[in-house]
Amino acid sequence: MKTRNDGAETRANELPVALTVAGSDSGGGAGIQADLLTFAAHGVFGATAVAALTAQNPDGVSAVRAVPAAFVREQAEQVARFFRIGAAKTGMLANAEIIAAVADFFAARSEIRLVVDPVMIATSGAALIDAEAVATLRERLIPRAALVTPNLDEAETLLGEKFAWRGNADATPEEIEASAEKLADALGVPVLLKGGHGAGNDVRDALAFPEKSEVPRRRSRSFVHARVAGTNTHGSGCTLSAAVAANLASAPESDVAETLGEAVARAIDYVSRGIARPLRVAGDRFIAHLR
Repeated sequence: MKTRNDGAETRANELPVALTVAGSDSGGGAGIQADLLTFAAHGVFGATAVAALTAQNPDGVSAVRAVPAAFVREQAEQVARFFRIGAAKTGMLANAEIIAAVADFFAARSEIRLVVDPVMIATSGAALIDAEAVATLRERLIPRAALVTPNLDEAETLLGEKFAWRGNADATPEEIEASAEKLADALGVPVLLKGGHGAGNDVRDALAFPEKSEVPRRRSRSFVHARVAGTNTHGSGCTLSAAVAANLASAPESDVAETLGEAVARAIDYVSRGIARPLRVAGDRFIAHLR
């Protein structure tokens, strides 16, 4: 089979390429579908490796079918044989076998800047993957990441403890940043602690770098924006991680901490604008994917 990815420099007039390894959302608002919309809005060519099929709409999921792990990896391998992948993101990976196969793929391609969205717990609080899969995610895939983007429930699961400030609308940026730093140290990679499930009128996210790494002068920083009522935020986590990956795919090879900070800031702004200026579909309001 002909291989086109020979490691040559991408031409200036070519689109950067990003890969998403995630589940398909038949309702179109999350998963692979949201990732591709986000990539396109950022001027990035999107490639996919589908890890699961779901029967769902914005009201809920009725069925999930995991794709065989070897086939998930083969999809990614075929993409890598043709394209120079600038960055990638992972989303819902249904079981330990799929997570291990995806981790092996990225272990062989350390040049790809990887964003791991550790999809483990639904907004309802229900577990989406079992304990073995969580352990494999933490031990095999997360160490390969340039950034991990957990929501508060997922962060507490990965850290193994509850945040004392959780549920407090008056929690300070310093408290939230300290928790993000603790998680970054525990995982050994940068963390974007997402505050969408937090309390209060503002959404507060925190980016933190592990202490034992090449970090910027300040280990953590906060991002604050007003919480918008009336928009269905289904797929917001997928969109955020995809936007970070898209920005990384477009970024030059430069200072990692600075590049990551800029990618995260732009991604949060993108999602915030999409929620504040939603699309109207089927009597509801959904995140808009606009440049």
